[in-house]
Amino acid sequence: MEAIATRKSVDEGKFLTFVLNHEEYGIEILKVREIIGVIGITPVPQTPDYLKGVINLRGKVIPVIDLRLKFSMTEEEHKQETCIIVVEVNNAPIGVVVDNVSEVLDIKSEEVEDTPQFGRDIDTSFIMGLGKAKEKIIILLDIDKVLSTEELEMVELLAQ
Repeated sequence: MEAIATRKSVDEGKFLTFVLNHEEYGIEILKVREIIGVIGITPVPQTPDYLKGVINLRGKVIPVIDLRLKFSMTEEEHKQETCIIVVEVNNAPIGVVVDNVSEVLDIKSEEVEDTPQFGRDIDTSFIMGLGKAKEKIIILLDIDKVLSTEELEMVELLAQ
């Protein structure tokens, strides 16, 4: 089966890169509010397993998602490098657990390849493109599309 590429507009810019399961990912730096170490996460009953719970960050309740579980990877015990990237999605802060943060990279538009399509049953709508920097491929995430509308509504309810 041949992979068909889709064109998404990826503006060149700065991306915070991080590692999940030995793969490099990137999020637009403008979406990142802060990076913190893993702190006490309070579980919330009857939520999907990737929604780890909520944290209290300076008096604000922030839902926390484990990206490993969201992307159907195996869950790993948190290490010293594990951290939470607090991102802004639909004007609401959401914590995203990643294996470790790498660096901020400046990626030019000519260094971004289109997202390949792997058939209609595989959703790649949350991938903005594939960045080529420093001899590596970096999966550039559209953090606004990582969660579905229903999931965002659930997360927003938790943050109230």
